[in-house]
Amino acid sequence: MLSPKRTKFRKQQRGRMRGNANSGNKISFGQYALQALEPSWITSRQIEAARRAMTRYIRRGGKIWIRVFPDKPVTMRAAETRMGSGKGAPEYWVAVVKPGRIMFELGGVVEEIAREAMRLASFKLPIKTRFIVREED
Repeated sequence: MLSPKRTKFRKQQRGRMRGNANSGNKISFGQYALQALEPSWITSRQIEAARRAMTRYIRRGGKIWIRVFPDKPVTMRAAETRMGSGKGAPEYWVAVVKPGRIMFELGGVVEEIAREAMRLASFKLPIKTRFIVREED
């Protein structure tokens, strides 16, 4: 699973997810992509599950690019802990995804295979997504 090697600070505030994605909203590497339509936190486990689903479907053909990285720590308190005594320890990592963000890209396969691979990957994610094809210029 993806996680940062090191960070400047162990804990982060939750923040807000207003507006659309300004960066990472265009296809850069592959021919096909999976684009987020809703704002959400995507955990490293969800990214890995989606990656595995795509990889298994396309087998040895094609290449997958993961365009989101979980760099935000989410903390949790121990179960049945009383209020106070500070913020919990980091439990897992999430990527903050806004609408319009390209999450996965795929190249080197025909469109039908790419579409089905992205469909399988989208089932592993907690948000609505859409399949997009790079415009030929």
